[in-house]
Amino acid sequence: MKFTPQALTPYRSARHYFGAEQRRHRERAKLSLVQLADIVNSSKSALARVETAELMPPPDLPPRLDAAFGTEEYFQGLYELAKREAHPDQYRRYMDFEARAEVIEQYGSQVLPGLLQTETYARQLFSRWGGLTDEQVEQRVSARMSRQERQRSGCPPCRWAIVDESVLRRQAGEKEHMHEQLASLQRQADTPHSGIQVMPFSAGLHTLMSGALSLLTLPDGSSVAYEEGIEVSHLYEGWEAVKRWRRRYEVLRANALSPAKSADLIRKAMEDFRTCETPPN
Repeated sequence: MKFTPQALTPYRSARHYFGAEQRRHRERAKLSLVQLADIVNSSKSALARVETAELMPPPDLPPRLDAAFGTEEYFQGLYELAKREAHPDQYRRYMDFEARAEVIEQYGSQVLPGLLQTETYARQLFSRWGGLTDEQVEQRVSARMSRQERQRSGCPPCRWAIVDESVLRRQAGEKEHMHEQLASLQRQADTPHSGIQVMPFSAGLHTLMSGALSLLTLPDGSSVAYEEGIEVSHLYEGWEAVKRWRRRYEVLRANALSPAKSADLIRKAMEDFRTCETPPN
């Protein structure tokens, strides 16, 4: 059976254009993927995924492509654009990474990370977005809950979360709903597969307080970082960029409360949301 290369979409994003240009130069040089892989010290599968934009080019690939094709810094320039681009499909791409991650580390500044949210908390959050119909809200809630199924499987990922104290104090829904959310959080504070730390108000200002961050460690040992702002989010796959975000996260981890003290603070916060109908802990 004759092999038919996958059609490319070069003008969809800078990453897609990089892949299309790699194929164009490779075919002009009359090189197969195997031959090019030998020249640039890569694997055929990795180069194939770069060409179809399934894989962000690793940082050492552009200069090797420039050397192989005699293109000076052409591919290096494309890479600089691609790695800074807010990809239209980056959230879907992040979900793909999250589904495979062996270690998930997150920080939530104003709301809980999605993997820690109860169904009611998630529903309250999506209903405040505006512009969503009730059906769309329920679709998003269902999708968020489905992401948590892996946590209850026989082989869950190792999860660690740091949350700002404000997350514990800001009410989402009725008091009993917030009490339920905090009780769920407390149960996950210190288990064989999960840990939670609280960044207390007393710690003062820090570098991550204006957004949210997720760090994923994949089965092959590589890592990606996903930083979320109010309007714009960005997925980082380059080693240097991920390293910078990890350094900030480790500083935050060092200054947050221990899991035991965090569980105590969560327990105290739960008292603020107790109602006459709320059963004692």
